[in-house]
Amino acid sequence: MQINLSPDKRYYSIGELAKAFDVNASLIRFWDKEFDILKPKKNAKGNRMFTPEDVKNLQLIYHLVKERGFTLEGAKTHLKEGQKKTLDKFEIISKLEGIKVQLTNIKNQL
Repeated sequence: MQINLSPDKRYYSIGELAKAFDVNASLIRFWDKEFDILKPKKNAKGNRMFTPEDVKNLQLIYHLVKERGFTLEGAKTHLKEGQKKTLDKFEIISKLEGIKVQLTNIKNQL
């Protein structure tokens, strides 16, 4: 899943992420409580502010739970046991999907 967020931003609100992932903000809040890998900062109002690293981790969680059908416990176990390997594979898949989109655009321009 390709998420289109500005690479220049240091923090993202839960609303921005909910819109980008096309899920309810409550699901992101729930995942924040369930997955130790997510560590958003909180501003003065107590609102969660997610870093680009949190966004990558959310993409990984989304991929495992929504796209691959893992249970929450299964996703937690998978992340703990093979976090680096899973992240590497996920990043490769994401890059390949981006290349596919670029190649399709080029093909359509021919």
